Amino acid sequence: MAQKKSPPTLTKPWRSVTDLKASLTRARELHQESAKRLSEMNEQVAKRREELRANLHDLSPSQQSMILGRALGGLRAELKRASLDARTARLRELDALRRQAEDAAAHYASPMQMLMRDSLGSERRSRLIGQLEHAGQVELASLAALAVSTKDRELGAVLASRVGQMPHRERPFSPHELADHLIGEEHRAVQAAIMEVGELAQRALLDDREFETGRPADRVGLALRARDRAALDAGEIPDTEEE
Repeated sequence: MAQKKSPPTLTKPWRSVTDLKASLTRARELHQESAKRLSEMNEQVAKRREELRANLHDLSPSQQSMILGRALGGLRAELKRASLDARTARLRELDALRRQAEDAAAHYASPMQMLMRDSLGSERRSRLIGQLEHAGQVELASLAALAVSTKDRELGAVLASRVGQMPHRERPFSPHELADHLIGEEHRAVQAAIMEVGELAQRALLDDREFETGRPADRVGLALRARDRAALDAGEIPDTEEE
């Protein structure tokens, strides 16, 4: 009998919030460096074009075009060869950051998922579990409001777990709404960071492709990704660490 495969989310490597923040910082650095180098090389080609045109004004347009094409084609080919190793290294590192971030996304699927592990193993959380084991609906609702107002994630995690075990019609509040109040902002920031790493890798690849081919690349997919990230209306990842 064939062995049943584990769900993909159980095999994804762990990366902390701090790890993801560092990945985003590095991706931004790599993209900025890539854009700078490509811009410098394109400026060299543009400068050479102007220099040649200044000396070709007495030739016909067709002759100018032929000479410019040969000279600039040779310069561009030389620039491509000289920069290939560095460009490839940057693109590979960006792609590795993209894959790592996308793999880590399985651990940041929802605010509830993040809240449940936020204080896992703490002594206070263990005590709260016992104290709230027989709490009623009114007490649970009151403590949920307290957890939100004081940003008490340990209490919130215990309450969300306790209410999650109750039948839907008996729940005094939504555990998912509670999780969103407590950790939703951080969750959206992490999601935006993961998406931005992917965008930066794709943008750098398209920029490089345009430099290689001399033709504009299709950026519709990139624009859609940027739109989806903007829709999150998320800030930067906070400095608080989630182990």
